[in-house]
Amino acid sequence: MDNRQEVREFLTTRRARISPDQVGLPTTGTRRVPGLRRSEVAGLAGLSVEYYARLERGQIAGASSSVLEALARALQLDETERSHLFDLARAADGIPTSGRRRRRTPGKAASRLSLQWALEAITDGVAFVRDPHQNLLATNALGRAFYSPVIGDGGRVPNLARFQFLDPAARDFYPDWDLFAEMCVGVMRAEAGRDPHDRGLQDLVGELSTRSETFRRLWADHNVRTHGAGTKRFHHPVVGELTLAYEELAITAEPGLVLLVYTAEPGSPSAERLRLLASWAAPAEIPTPDSQKETDADHA
Repeated sequence: MDNRQEVREFLTTRRARISPDQVGLPTTGTRRVPGLRRSEVAGLAGLSVEYYARLERGQIAGASSSVLEALARALQLDETERSHLFDLARAADGIPTSGRRRRRTPGKAASRLSLQWALEAITDGVAFVRDPHQNLLATNALGRAFYSPVIGDGGRVPNLARFQFLDPAARDFYPDWDLFAEMCVGVMRAEAGRDPHDRGLQDLVGELSTRSETFRRLWADHNVRTHGAGTKRFHHPVVGELTLAYEELAITAEPGLVLLVYTAEPGSPSAERLRLLASWAAPAEIPTPDSQKETDADHA
């Protein structure tokens, strides 16, 4: 991904969404484009117009933290957008992963027995490990049942972004499909800012941009977001409507991987449906030789 183009488009789209009224500036003259003028952003940030113009052309390498903070305030960036701006600046300075340790191969990282044991220890909620490419690397038992529409019958590693934009079943699974689409792209945008040289993510963005007009449009918006915590609605083909709270947890031992846990409010219909899904997914008990002898004795 072209870092200069990323910076240029990010700053341009942030500037375009702010009206003069929002920052206490008078509306004067005819405005050819929405939002603030470059000169107005420069004034709000305490920068010269020439220097801000350079930044908006993508020449952000060498920008100090104080300049970036001033830009974030002038453009009214939220915390995720501010972090994204700093990530873009670090990438321009030649630090593409924002100082993080080099990632191990995600598949090998997620196959650690202790990580799988931790997942399986979560029995009342959906738990899974996701990488920056939106790959579903590992799940607990309930997670495998919950994400059965995504996992399918096997093949390549299940990918939440491909499912979202390329599989018609996603519109049934996600009742709030448009919201999920925006969230998915926003998370991917933030990852791209952290490491613009991630070839796997570049390939995924290219594939989805080619095959999905919606993805292409959302990617061009340059909106970023973090997952964190919240509530989502799902429609599972086996148990129906589920409203689940989610928490995203960083896996310290595996930079770039996150653990997500979906749970239902205790006593709610969704909690009951999760229990039903767990029962549906539980493997049938296989008789052991001893249990079979006991059964034979009972029928003797």
